[in-house]
Amino acid sequence: MPPTSALARTRLAARACAAAALWLAAALPASAQADAGGAVRDNGCMRCHAMERTYVGPGFAQIAERYRNDAHAEAYLAGRIRNGGAGEWGRALMPRHPRIGEEEARSLARWILAQRKG
Repeated sequence: MPPTSALARTRLAARACAAAALWLAAALPASAQADAGGAVRDNGCMRCHAMERTYVGPGFAQIAERYRNDAHAEAYLAGRIRNGGAGEWGRALMPRHPRIGEEEARSLARWILAQRKG
């Protein structure tokens, strides 16, 4: 039965708004994660990296595990994505990706840091 009093309608509306806000808070990061996951494929990252295991380079979950508690990890990984590097994970070279902009590199770094094993 629908609420009849103004107070009951206000409470119902407040609950509906709160539920919508919670849904949006959960949905937006997921869509951002999906966008970054697509960028991982579009930029050819999967040619050298797997999700969990070492392929040519380390798996994304391995990278996340190493850097997850580092406050500067996002900026560091974004720099590695754009500028490449060597020696962090053995002898394999990480090539430069200068066509990836700073914000996209940071988005990719956040996506990497969110990966988990298993």
